[in-house]
Amino acid sequence: MSTVGQPSAPTQPPSHHVDVAHDAHEVRQVRVERTTKETHIVLELNLDGRGQADVQTGIGFLDHMLTLLCGHGLFDLTVRAKGDLHIDEHHTAEDVMICLGRAIDQALGDRRSLVRTAHSMVPMDEALALVAVDLSGRPYCVFEAEFVTPAMGQLGADLIEHLFESLAIHARMNLHAKVFYGRNDHHKVEALFKALARALDAATQRDPRRDDVPSTKGSLTV
Repeated sequence: MSTVGQPSAPTQPPSHHVDVAHDAHEVRQVRVERTTKETHIVLELNLDGRGQADVQTGIGFLDHMLTLLCGHGLFDLTVRAKGDLHIDEHHTAEDVMICLGRAIDQALGDRRSLVRTAHSMVPMDEALALVAVDLSGRPYCVFEAEFVTPAMGQLGADLIEHLFESLAIHARMNLHAKVFYGRNDHHKVEALFKALARALDAATQRDPRRDDVPSTKGSLTV
């Protein structure tokens, strides 16, 4: 089991830009751009979408996972990523999840009217996974899963945990992910991403009974 609560400090802050459009009645959509010496990422996210995805990261398995994240979470997502894949997939995959996390954080705004917490348990054939999220503004990740194959396509199995950590940190959410059992690593990871999709879809919904921030302390952003 691994737990992560704080991001490591970058030695040289990358350039990034975020455009946000939202209020209580508008579609929550953002555009995030991030450029470093290792990658260039442009990502557009609509939390109130219809499950449309156009993802091109150069890493086929990651494209597949992000596409099904949108399909099952009903988010619209466009990703264009160029990275140093001649080295390996680590930087590109990590930076895409950093941008996705930032997009979620920015699209949520002050997090007013949110349902906030949700969980989902999803089977994928012989595998079963659970993901629980709290859009609390406090980044923390607990991840429990074991993989026996070194990679799924071009994506190393050891990166899956790090991708969930990166997402949790930059979305500023509490994320718990667990694979209970399974034989096929592809099925395990797919169950995790589908459970993540369903949990995020539920947690990001607006509760019509609430017009304030879902916190007794009065804020989820400070």
